[in-house]
Amino acid sequence: MLLYVTLGTNDIDRARRFYDAVLPVLGYKLQRFSEEEIGYAADGDSRCRLWIVTPFNRRRASNGNGSMVALAAESRADVDAFYAAAIAAGGMDEGKPGLRPFHASFYAAYVRDLDGNKLSAVCERPE
Repeated sequence: MLLYVTLGTNDIDRARRFYDAVLPVLGYKLQRFSEEEIGYAADGDSRCRLWIVTPFNRRRASNGNGSMVALAAESRADVDAFYAAAIAAGGMDEGKPGLRPFHASFYAAYVRDLDGNKLSAVCERPE
């Protein structure tokens, strides 16, 4: 259903350091880079699925209240690694790794990036 997602940043270099540290644990890596945007995808994907961008209108980027990007994780260990990498890279805790009440196997962690964008990593596989 979704083609790609964009999140705003006010410092593309700082955002790149954060995302370069966090996304590889989920199998995503930097595929595109410019002064205005960075794009991440899994190896073999035909396009970047997550873009971190400076706003096109040149106004200050801000996070959305109620907005969140959930990233698929292959295992609960990957969720744990995502959370640890995000916190180590300066992200803010929004919910430590653990099972959530959405269904019996919904294991997730929640963080905010350096611009306040909310992210989660989710594994729905039973373990």
